[in-house]
Amino acid sequence: MKASLFITCLADHLFPDLGDSVVNVLTRLGVDIDFPLGQTCCGQPSFNSGYKKETIEVAKHMISVFENSEYVVLPSGSCSGMIHHYYPYLFEGDAKWASKAENLISRTYEFSQFIVNVLKVEDVGAKLEKRATYHPSCHMSRILGVKDEPLRLLKKVKNLKLIDLPYANDCCGFGGTFSVKMGDISAAMVNEKARHVVSTEADVLIGSDMGCLMNIGGCLNHQVKDIPIMHLAQVLDQGV
Repeated sequence: MKASLFITCLADHLFPDLGDSVVNVLTRLGVDIDFPLGQTCCGQPSFNSGYKKETIEVAKHMISVFENSEYVVLPSGSCSGMIHHYYPYLFEGDAKWASKAENLISRTYEFSQFIVNVLKVEDVGAKLEKRATYHPSCHMSRILGVKDEPLRLLKKVKNLKLIDLPYANDCCGFGGTFSVKMGDISAAMVNEKARHVVSTEADVLIGSDMGCLMNIGGCLNHQVKDIPIMHLAQVLDQGV
């Protein structure tokens, strides 16, 4: 099986080690990974800011870059949600590009979604001796509809004790450009989320979207709380 990695903007610029973990995990599972060098952005930042025309051009580039990929795997429920949910809207009335968008959508999967639903694997052989809690990102759970897959994978990680996060489904306040436009509201939301994380007495906070993890992790760091963040892929890359 072959798949192309779409690394996403945040991982590319701020968390490059995440890409290594995604490749390590999928390679161990027998997937032949490539990395199209022409990739840029899924278009979500411009779309969230109201620039539909500009986003269409970004989306066309995304579609073209991955046109020949067997599968496209993203370590982000947010970017996956953008492609699955909003690309059809972007190309309404354009039959040619609407068809191309649907073709990409049919081959595009969030990381945990790909492992559980396509590869049919739940135990990747990972081991991590930690107490952890998991934050489900809004776009991944609500827009993409991926909820159980990350938890099914985490429950198979040896020696990992998973603690339920109180009010887990509450937003962390990031929301991409929302955290910039509505800074005070965003800050109140992430402070509340951080309090819930601290209350679990977890050693580490796990998530599937680096935007959320960056936001919550920054708040925890500001509060001088020593709770590191880990993407799901980084957890699954441990102890093998």
